[in-house]
Amino acid sequence: MLANMSVRFYGGPHSDRGKGAPRWSNYVPWVFAGITILGQIIWILVQGDVRAFFTILTVVTFFLTSVTHAYFRRGLSWTLSFFSITLVYGWCIEALGTATSFPFGPYTYSGTIGPSLGPVPIIIPLAWSMMAYPVLLAVQRLVSAPMATAFIGGWLLASWDLFLDPMMVGEGYWTWQNIGWVLPGIPDIPLQNFLGWLLGSIGLMYALNLLPRKVAKDHVPNTMLIWIYFSNILAAAVFLGTPAVAIWGGVCMGLVMIPWMWRIWSQPQW
Repeated sequence: MLANMSVRFYGGPHSDRGKGAPRWSNYVPWVFAGITILGQIIWILVQGDVRAFFTILTVVTFFLTSVTHAYFRRGLSWTLSFFSITLVYGWCIEALGTATSFPFGPYTYSGTIGPSLGPVPIIIPLAWSMMAYPVLLAVQRLVSAPMATAFIGGWLLASWDLFLDPMMVGEGYWTWQNIGWVLPGIPDIPLQNFLGWLLGSIGLMYALNLLPRKVAKDHVPNTMLIWIYFSNILAAAVFLGTPAVAIWGGVCMGLVMIPWMWRIWSQPQW
């Protein structure tokens, strides 16, 4: 009965990709997820160039977590479509932002987080892509209507940036030339940036939701999304000394995370 309820929420077929896959394929996404979590813990404990290295490492391994899980659970065609959309979208919106100041405001990258493709560091579209995967799957467990998926998914993805940008700006990876209005307690990042993230995230979620919905065992992306939520609250509140970031991110992201966590606990896929 519960499985049938999940099918209705997804509005699509079960993914049979994992049934014929070799047994070891179940562990590959978990290995990348474990490296990501360990790397993010180390990130908190180190400084300077070592921290920059772990920034790059954990983005790459989180990206590989999402890619390998998508491939083994949803198939090659779906995976190529999803990550083509997210990588191109992430690069284009960041290139637009650096060239025109729309939609994030006037900002520049410092060149300390790895090589760039044009004006955009390579890890930036990887970050859009890695996080869009668990966010889309989470929101598709909650709602089925396309616009609801776009707006709620956009909110969830954009609210993650309430954690991300303060951390990255604090490390000097990018800066804004004109701040203007800000959220209380987050002084170094313009409000326009967060509104731009919301606009961009809604557009991305709408596009991704056009892909076929497939029910699969999503324990890996679910784990990563839960880890990101709680670890970022802890990091902001305790280790980075930015309690306002913990409150803003915890509340805004929690508006979706809490009902979603209740859903996956009370109505497991199988």
